[in-house]
Amino acid sequence: MSVPNKLRDNAMLMLKETSRTFFIPISHLPAELQDAVGSAYLCMRAIDEIEDHPELEAGVKSRLLYAISDLLKKPFNEDEYITLVGPYQADLPDVTLQLGNWIAFCPTGVVDQVLDSTSIMAKGMADWVEKDWHIQNEADLDDYTFYVAGLVGVMLNDIWKWYDGTETDKELAIAFGRGLQSVNILRNTSEDSERGVSFFPKNWSREDMFAYARRNLSLGKKYLEDVKSLPILHFCKIPLALADGTLNALMKGKEKMTRDDVNKTVSEVVDM
Repeated sequence: MSVPNKLRDNAMLMLKETSRTFFIPISHLPAELQDAVGSAYLCMRAIDEIEDHPELEAGVKSRLLYAISDLLKKPFNEDEYITLVGPYQADLPDVTLQLGNWIAFCPTGVVDQVLDSTSIMAKGMADWVEKDWHIQNEADLDDYTFYVAGLVGVMLNDIWKWYDGTETDKELAIAFGRGLQSVNILRNTSEDSERGVSFFPKNWSREDMFAYARRNLSLGKKYLEDVKSLPILHFCKIPLALADGTLNALMKGKEKMTRDDVNKTVSEVVDM
């Protein structure tokens, strides 16, 4: 079933507004794969905005996330969702309020897998809100990064298999997501600190988190060995290359890569 142009245009605009990092590789995908990955990303971004919200109380966050997790386990009911988030409409961003649109945008052949991963993610996020994000050790960090990013890798595995039969290693896919998330943790350390949150295990230095990021990104590169499909390969290589570039920039004391560096990195991957 074809996706209405208005729905696709709205989704792609939202992708561009919410994540430059993921909009770039998604924009290079063929149309059907672009729809699947784009809708999946937006579904997960919708719940991520609840977990990361700077003003919502923790109890509200966990209640919403647990309820969304349950809603996604059955055929999605837009009215139930609007009733759930309605009291917080003034606080929540459009990407969250439009969750129903992102589900409608997702190709029917893979929507169940996308909603399953998003449901698991919502529950995991809610659990970590309840724990006030107190990460004591590397096992805790692995657990947290699994729910907020490793599940993205699991979901992508399902999409690749649906699209052209590509089979990839689940554990390496999880490491792929963990690597990208740990770069975000390093990049957002000051911002997280301002809102009283730290994702560093107890007694970990910045160097320890750099090592964790490098280790998982290395596994993420190993993940690509199973990928023969060129569109999928490019999609995976772009965020990995940008993550490497961001780590190098952070090591030099910069906050992020320059726009020129981003464009150059993407061009090098796509032109390979």
